[in-house]
Amino acid sequence: MFEDSLLESGGRLKTKRGMTTTISFILEIVLVGILVLIPLLFTEALPKQQLMTFLVAPPPPPPPPPPPAAAPVKVVKQIQSEITNGQLRTPTKIPEKVQMIKEEEAPPPMASMGGVVGGVPGGVPGGQMGGVIGGIISSTPVAVPKVATPQRVRVSQGVSQGLLIKKVQPPYPPLARQARIQGQVLLQAEISKDGSIQNLRLISGHPMLAPSAIEAVKQWRYKPYYLNGEPVEVETQITVIFSLSGG
Repeated sequence: MFEDSLLESGGRLKTKRGMTTTISFILEIVLVGILVLIPLLFTEALPKQQLMTFLVAPPPPPPPPPPPAAAPVKVVKQIQSEITNGQLRTPTKIPEKVQMIKEEEAPPPMASMGGVVGGVPGGVPGGQMGGVIGGIISSTPVAVPKVATPQRVRVSQGVSQGLLIKKVQPPYPPLARQARIQGQVLLQAEISKDGSIQNLRLISGHPMLAPSAIEAVKQWRYKPYYLNGEPVEVETQITVIFSLSGG
């Protein structure tokens, strides 16, 4: 009897537990479905201000600036001449009021763009030939300083020999001939503006040959040496040769 009551009681417990589980499962499914459907049924609308910001088109760009106004053209009025075919035309009637007509000045002529012969690119009208770009225009020509001519110039023996017009051959000293002495005598000479020897100085040479060479060279004459169109003094060297075979 007691065992039958336990079995009956255990069967009821099992049946109630299964129904509870089924009902809980169904409720969970319904709850999950409600959570899924709520976002689909109640969608969030965008803010009106934000929607208008996205939909309004940007303003058009500003119009370009107007082009610069063209310079007014100056019209020169031509005064009607009273001369026809070289003859003065007299008026048909005398006007009641004489009006003074003021003639407008014509515009200045444009400078020629072709330049002048001898000009340089970048020059200005009214400049002078040979001027410097960027210089000051002057009506009076600038005087070029004259280079001072030196009083004395040094020339080579070849140049001085080309100017020689009178040459006196020195006599061979007898003592030097007897002693069989020969050689060269080198002199430093200063030639004046008229071509005469004005100063002689011995540079090298045998003492027995030098006096004869100096006396002969003092009588030599040269053409005047010109520099910048003016005669100048010349400093040069002169070589006198004494040779036993030649004299």
